[in-house]
Amino acid sequence: MSTSSPLKTALIIGASGGIGGEVARLLLARGWRVRGLARDPVKAAARSVGLAGIDWRQGDAMDPASVIAAAQGCDLIFHGANPPGYRNWAGTVLPMLDSTLAAAKAVGARVLFPGTVYNFGPDAFPLLNEASPQRPLTRKGALRVKMEQRLAKAAAEGTPVLIVRAGDYFGPQVPSSWLTQGMVQAGRPVSMILNPSRAGVGHAWAYAPDVAQAMVELVAREDLSDFEVFHFQGYWMTRGDQMPLAIRRVVGRKVPILPLPWVMFRLLAPFVETFREMIEMRYLWRSPVRLDNSKLVRTLGREPHTPLDEALRATLVGQGCLPG
Repeated sequence: MSTSSPLKTALIIGASGGIGGEVARLLLARGWRVRGLARDPVKAAARSVGLAGIDWRQGDAMDPASVIAAAQGCDLIFHGANPPGYRNWAGTVLPMLDSTLAAAKAVGARVLFPGTVYNFGPDAFPLLNEASPQRPLTRKGALRVKMEQRLAKAAAEGTPVLIVRAGDYFGPQVPSSWLTQGMVQAGRPVSMILNPSRAGVGHAWAYAPDVAQAMVELVAREDLSDFEVFHFQGYWMTRGDQMPLAIRRVVGRKVPILPLPWVMFRLLAPFVETFREMIEMRYLWRSPVRLDNSKLVRTLGREPHTPLDEALRATLVGQGCLPG
C-alpha cells in the first residue's frame, strides 16, 4: 500500500500550539501548502518559530464563516484549538469544533484531531484501546466525549475524521502541559521538580513531535476509512518517580524532587481556574493509565519514538528551563 499523500493543502487551527505547530512543520517539510488561522496573522507569524512557510489567514475559531473562508481548497483541517490555561472550556471548545466541522463539510476536507485520555473513567483503566468505554468522571472529560461524538457523527455524514489519542503531551513548543505548569516552571531554571504522581502508579507521556509524526504518516495513507481512531503509547512510566528522575538526569544537577502540593492547589482552586481544572484531573495521577498502540503499530509498522532524555532536553531548552 502506497503511503504517498495525495493531499496538498492543510489548514492548521492551533498552529501556534505544541501539536499544531509540529504538524505544520512536518507537512511543510513534505511539500504541503500549509495555512494557519489567527485573529492577528502578523503577530502569529512573528511568534511562530520555524514556521516561516505558513500562509496565515485572518479568522477566529469561534466564527464558522472565517474558518470556512480560510479552508477553501484545503484537503485537511487540523483542529488543535484550545482555550489557554484550561480557561472557559465549557464556553469555547464545542463552538470551535463546530466551526471546523462546518468548514470541513463545506470544502470536503478530512479533520485531524488530537485526542486525550480525559474521555475515560476508572472503569476503562489501566489499558485503553480504541474501543474502551468512554465514561468520564469530570466536566472536561464529558466535553471531550461530546467533541468526539460530534466528530463521529460528522464522519457518518461524509466528513472524514482521524483521531490520534495520546497521554500527557510535552514538547519544546507545547505552551500548556503538566510538565511545564506542574512539575517545573517554564521560563525559569529548574530549581526543584514537583511530582504529581503517587509512588508506584504508572503514567503515559507523549512527546509532541513524535505524535505529530504519527499523525502526518497516517494522513498520508490511502487506506483510512472515514472514521479512524489510533492510540499512541508514548513513554509509559511504570513508576511515579521515573519522569522526575529523568528530568533531574537531563538537568545534570541533583535538584530536589518534592510531592506536588495538591492541598495548596485545592485551596487556590476557587480563585485560579487553571488549578481548579488540574484538581479535577487528579484521578489520572492516582491510577495507572496506559494506551494500547497495537493498531498504530500494525498500520505504520512502528510508533515514532524519540529517546526520552533527548525529548526532555529539547523540551526544557525550548521552554526556557535550560540554556540552548
